[in-house]
Amino acid sequence: MRSSSLPIATETASTGTASSDTAPTDTALTGTITERRKFVHGVSLVIRGEGIPVFLMHGIGGAASSCGALAQLLSAHGYQTFCWDAPGYGESAAPPEGLDHPALVLEILATLNVGPAHLIGTSWGGVIATRIAAQAPEAVRSIVLADSTRGSGITKTAAQRMLARVPELAAVGPEILAARRSARLVSPSAPAWVAEAVRADMAAVRLSGFSSAATMMAQCDTTDLLPRLRIPALVLVGQDDVITGVAESRVLAENIPGATLGIIAGAGHAAVQEKPMEMSAAILAFWEDLR
Repeated sequence: MRSSSLPIATETASTGTASSDTAPTDTALTGTITERRKFVHGVSLVIRGEGIPVFLMHGIGGAASSCGALAQLLSAHGYQTFCWDAPGYGESAAPPEGLDHPALVLEILATLNVGPAHLIGTSWGGVIATRIAAQAPEAVRSIVLADSTRGSGITKTAAQRMLARVPELAAVGPEILAARRSARLVSPSAPAWVAEAVRADMAAVRLSGFSSAATMMAQCDTTDLLPRLRIPALVLVGQDDVITGVAESRVLAENIPGATLGIIAGAGHAAVQEKPMEMSAAILAFWEDLR
């Protein structure tokens, strides 16, 4: 493991537009990047740019919008990014019972016919990326695991805690769930607009998608897969992450052969949303080293 401390320890089309002067806009960061929405196997994909494919997967409390700022930055550097709304999230159709999320991502990539892709997964999305890299390495250029984990199946307690969120969501609804939980996803130093964006994403989750994701997480433990991975891997984690935490990211990086660990200062579990510029700089440098 290499370790680094990063700076600051059917289709529709649209373009980035300006927002409030407190939040950096897509156009301010990257210029105008055209985005379009495409549905593949019932899954909504927000597609930006042209070039080498990058597939971005959000966490259990997120959506395609959670990865938007990072995707804009990567697209501005010659990559084509695909941000999915996982089944049962955002604009995507509800998931069938027993859905195999990694298999679905592979089906989507095959249908898109874009060739091997870089995979970026936040939290739950990183677990999906790990499993894809293990079962179909020929479809993967690299994996970036952001504030991720081996899964909630690593202990019985963690699995039970994950599954308990489903009846909680069913009982109180996403707005109250977000009010209870979203503040813990960001660093204490996060600007108010970032905290609100994270809260809004969680407040929009749907029970069908959340339940399917929680079930997968509760059943998943990638511990035995990690040493067998032969895919370039970058593990990034917010220094202030209190959800999965720096220690868990160290476990990932230490057990994936050749992996690099980067710690993002001033970021919590939602580092992709809090520090997209720092995240993109680390990711682009990682990919440049692979050339």
